Amino acid sequence: MQLNRNSVELLAPAGTEEALKAAISAGADAVYLGGKHFNMRVHKNDFNFDDIALKKAIDFAHDKNVKLYVTINNLISDEELPALRDYLLYLNEIKPDALLVQDFAIIKLIRDLKINIPIHASIMMNIHNQYAVELLNRYGITRVVVSRELSLDQVHLLKFQTGIETEYFIHGDMCISESGQCIHSGVIFGQSGNRGRCLKPCRWRYALIDESNNQVIDDFSYKMALKDMCMYRNIPELINAGIYSFKIEGRMRPPEFIHRIVSTYREAIDRYLADPTGYTLDEAAYRSLFDNRARDFTTVFALNRTTVDDIGTTGEREPRFFSKPVIEPVFDDKTAADIFAGESPINETINKNERPNLSVRVATVEAAKSAIEAGADTVYCGGEAFRPQSVWSLKDYQDIIDFAHSKSAKVIINTPRTTYQRGCSELKYLLSKLSIFENKPDGILVSNLGSLVLTKKFNLPVRTDLSFNLFNHEATQFLKDNGVEMAAASLELSYSQLKSMIVNANLPIEVVVHGAYESMICDHDFINMYNKFDRWSEADALNRHYSFKDEAGQMHRIRIDQFGRSHIYFAKDLCLYNYLKYFVGASSLRIEAQLYSPEQVAFITRAYRHAIDELADGKALPAFPFTDDQANLGIGVYRFRQSMDS
Repeated sequence: MQLNRNSVELLAPAGTEEALKAAISAGADAVYLGGKHFNMRVHKNDFNFDDIALKKAIDFAHDKNVKLYVTINNLISDEELPALRDYLLYLNEIKPDALLVQDFAIIKLIRDLKINIPIHASIMMNIHNQYAVELLNRYGITRVVVSRELSLDQVHLLKFQTGIETEYFIHGDMCISESGQCIHSGVIFGQSGNRGRCLKPCRWRYALIDESNNQVIDDFSYKMALKDMCMYRNIPELINAGIYSFKIEGRMRPPEFIHRIVSTYREAIDRYLADPTGYTLDEAAYRSLFDNRARDFTTVFALNRTTVDDIGTTGEREPRFFSKPVIEPVFDDKTAADIFAGESPINETINKNERPNLSVRVATVEAAKSAIEAGADTVYCGGEAFRPQSVWSLKDYQDIIDFAHSKSAKVIINTPRTTYQRGCSELKYLLSKLSIFENKPDGILVSNLGSLVLTKKFNLPVRTDLSFNLFNHEATQFLKDNGVEMAAASLELSYSQLKSMIVNANLPIEVVVHGAYESMICDHDFINMYNKFDRWSEADALNRHYSFKDEAGQMHRIRIDQFGRSHIYFAKDLCLYNYLKYFVGASSLRIEAQLYSPEQVAFITRAYRHAIDELADGKALPAFPFTDDQANLGIGVYRFRQSMDS
């Protein structure tokens, strides 16, 4: 690789005019910042730039020969789309050097409105494989902020495979969850981390509990409070991984804090580029960074998999706690009841009286058969298998397809939410085999852009899962344009926002109405971190079930998949049974039953089948059937009139 001053871009954050000037004076090559809306940092009114200030900031940066990128990197709801269109047109007039985006709707609108500004894919898009980049290239995206979970070796491989310009976080606050895959704040507080309003439930105290006996394995500590990224000691490794843009986090930081970090990295990068073989670490400069740190430091996944040393378990250096644990709202929450009472059902709004499909996601062949026998139209099978369950074999798939088709039911093959190199290889093999089955599956459920691209290569019908964070009807058109036949709605949408999207959607929409569902997906091995056992001699410990207990006394189940990822669940399972009449206008209603036994699957499926049929025939909703499980059932996001704006 040819090294020179243009080999690396040092990218700094700015939340105020003073911070912008501090970053530029410290030597930033580029600065990223956001407007007053549509970005991932909207907690403080005195931060971010109004329209006039944005133009002034762009002019100032360009006068200093510095690039300026504007963040529009959050999810957009339908009611925000008109203002978003106006904002994009204004940005096209004042010409920032790039737009940083997450929502597919923005990519579509940029094309529709003929916006002539380069597009960068935000880290919130969770881009982690070459096939996702392949799709984004078709839309003119010139740079990808790669997933935090990728090591430098994986980033180097992605760059080699695609040639895409890569951006990588090198310093600052890091999420414990995979980017875009945490909905905890959005569901519990109505303030979505995907919309710039995260209240950081990951930075609560938790105890680790053995579910089999309620034994405390590890007492309360800040078990998911990840330390801050610091790659200052690894600048040669960053540069030689082919990363172009070195991104510093911190749009809420004061100017002096930003100036110190930017100037420290600027000096080190320049010294390395000037004389790579003679480069040595400036220990005094690192000591200054360390002494003025907010949290302690880590390199997260850049060099190795994380351990307990990467977590600030004591919480003593946590600069701010945004929230405290609260009891999740119950299924018959009065606030939710009042909200629904003031709304109309979806089918009345769109004048659609078709009977919705009932789908069930299951974990085993036995559970799939139970769902079908109980009246499910569709079963989702495969994907992640949670210990100690076995992964699905090709024979399992063929057996359940044969069984389902004999009962006039459909089988959709689920795929892993995250597909790094190993995941892509295994998925390609699976798709190649499924495509030549004599009795083929009825479709594939995909959870990331790369899996979507791979599935279309094998000409199999495709649906998109919850992880696509579908939030508005413009995004449904983007998915339809890319061959998607049905899409799951985000679990962070309020009822009115969900209804608006369904009414205006260009694609059949599926809504989850019942089941255990994940609050976040993490690539961290929490069980091994906090359960002190020898994974070689006590391997069976990995097959036991554990939960995180929060200080409100709620249990959040942890399930480990075949890739070693931790799936953290909400304390209460979703139950929309009482309000089912409002949702029958959706094309498909889904039960999330991966954590349920075949007997539970049969009981729940039968209850919803009966209720849907009665409502579709104009009859009253049957009596609430889940009387034994009331304490464990919740209403999710539906106690909020809307997911708070961005």
